[in-house]
Amino acid sequence: VQLVESGGGLVQAGGSLRLSCAASGSIFSINAMGWYRQAPGKQRELVAAITSAGSTNYADSVKGRFTISRDNAKNTVYLQMNSLKPEDTAVYYCNAPITIPTIEGPNRVDYWGQGTQVTVSS
Repeated sequence: VQLVESGGGLVQAGGSLRLSCAASGSIFSINAMGWYRQAPGKQRELVAAITSAGSTNYADSVKGRFTISRDNAKNTVYLQMNSLKPEDTAVYYCNAPITIPTIEGPNRVDYWGQGTQVTVSS
């Protein structure tokens, strides 16, 4: 199983970017999927999360600007980022606890994407 992210890049303040993260491999189920970010010298923080039923949760700093969504049929989660600010500059990581088949039975494993750089210039 792997999570593959795409969509990062360089954008001017006020601009928009859309991140995607697709899970692939032998998957039983995926519950919540989320986006985290880590800026230089700072701890990794939760940006947004979404359950399989569509319930969402956002960090206060991105509420009203970012929108998380997912396509369960494609095991893909998206992060639409609007009105970007320089303080949004960070490496963004996709995260998902995924239940996978094993010889012993279903096992839940926490997976992370490789990270994608988002840079917002002022």
